[in-house]
Amino acid sequence: MFHSFFPQPKLFFTSGAVWTIICIAVWYTVGPQMGAAIGLPPLGPDEKAPIGLAYFFSPDNLWFYLYFTIFVLIFGFVWKAIARNHPWANWAIWGSAFIIFIAYFSVQVSVALNNWRGPFFDLFQAALSKQGNVTTDQLFTLQLRFLEIGMVGVVLNVVTAFFTNHYVFRWRTAMNDYYMSQWSKLRHIEGASQRVQEDTMRFANILEGLGVTFINSIMTLVVFLPLLFRMSEYVGDLPVIGAVPHALFWLAIVWSLFGTALLAIAGIKLPGLQFRNQRVEAAYRKELVYGEDHADRADPVTVKELFANVRRNYFRMYWHYCYFNVARFGYGQLDAIFLNFILIPTIVAGRITMGTWQQIATAFGEVSNSFQYLVNYWSTIIELLSIHKRLKAFEAAIDDKPLPDIDERYLQRAADEGELAANEP
Repeated sequence: MFHSFFPQPKLFFTSGAVWTIICIAVWYTVGPQMGAAIGLPPLGPDEKAPIGLAYFFSPDNLWFYLYFTIFVLIFGFVWKAIARNHPWANWAIWGSAFIIFIAYFSVQVSVALNNWRGPFFDLFQAALSKQGNVTTDQLFTLQLRFLEIGMVGVVLNVVTAFFTNHYVFRWRTAMNDYYMSQWSKLRHIEGASQRVQEDTMRFANILEGLGVTFINSIMTLVVFLPLLFRMSEYVGDLPVIGAVPHALFWLAIVWSLFGTALLAIAGIKLPGLQFRNQRVEAAYRKELVYGEDHADRADPVTVKELFANVRRNYFRMYWHYCYFNVARFGYGQLDAIFLNFILIPTIVAGRITMGTWQQIATAFGEVSNSFQYLVNYWSTIIELLSIHKRLKAFEAAIDDKPLPDIDERYLQRAADEGELAANEP
C-alpha cells in the first residue's frame, strides 16, 4: 500500500514528521527575527492584521511562503537523491509538499475570515443598538472584504479537489501496478480480484478525504492554538473552577482529548468487526459467483451457512455501534453548549463584545474540531482500518508470510475441490 508509492515509507514519514517539528520550532522561535532581517517583519503588538485580500500579502505571510519553500526544497532534494530510482518519487515528495501547503493556505483563509468577524460584528452590534455613527459604507466595505476572502477560498477549494484527485489516483495506480506484478502469488487468495480493484479504489477514495482533513487539522492547530492562547486574555473566571491562566487554550485541549479518548475506547472493537464483515461478505459473494457457472456450487446448505456468518457479524456490529453512538451523540450534544457555558461569567461581566465573541467561538471551534479528528471521522477511520487489514493480509502472500486463518481455510477448501489445479497454467 505504501512502499509502492512512497520511497522507504517508514523512513520517509518519520523523517517528514521530524523535519516538520523542526520547521515549526524554528518558525515560532527565531522565524520572526529571520523575516525581519530580510525586510518582512511580523505585525507589531499594536498592529491589526489586514482585512480581506491584503491579508494574504502581508509581510509575515510572504515570509512564511518563502520559509516553507526553502525547507521543502531542502527535504525534497535530499529524498530525491535517496530515491532516485523510485518511479513515484516526484509525486510522493513534491505532491505531498504541495498538499501540505494548500492545507496551510486553507487555514489562512479561516484566519482571514476570523480577522474579518471582529470589526464586522462590532459594527453590526453598534448599528443594532444605535450606538456610534455606523454608516452603510462601512458595512458594505466589510462585505466586499468578505467577498475577497470568499473568492480566495473558492479558488483554493477547486485547486485542492483537482490536485488531490490526481494525487490519490496516482497512489492507486502505484498499488495496482505493484499487485499486478505479483499476481502469480496473489491470484489464489480469496477475493483477489476484489482486493486489487475494489479495495484499492476504496482505500484511495477514503484517503483522499481523510488525508486532506487530517493535514488540515494539524495545520489548524499550528495556526489557531497560538491565536487561542492570546485570546484567553478576554476570559474572566470560569464556572466552578474560577480563574485559570490561558483558559481557552487549555480547555480546548482537555475537552477535545476527552472526547477523542471516549470514542476511541467506545469504538475499540469496531475496526475488527468491520474487517470481519468484509471477509464474510466476500466469502458469501464468492460462493454465489461460483454457483453461476457450476451446478455443484452455491448449494442451499453452504449458502445458508455463509449467510449465517454474515448475519451473525452484522448483529454483533449493531450492538457495538449502539453504545458507540451513545458516546458519540452524547458528547456531540455537550460539545454544542460547552463554550457558551464556560463564557457565561465573561459575557455577564461585559468583558467581550459581539465581534470578540465571534472570534473566540471560531478559534475555539477550529481547535476543538481539529483535536476531535477521531471523534468526527471515527466511522470512516474504522472503514479505512478494515480495508488496510484486508490489504495487509493480501500482501502476506507476496512476502511469503502466513495467511490469516480465513484465507488458509479458503485455500484448503479450494485445493480439496481441485480448483487450484484447474487454474494453474
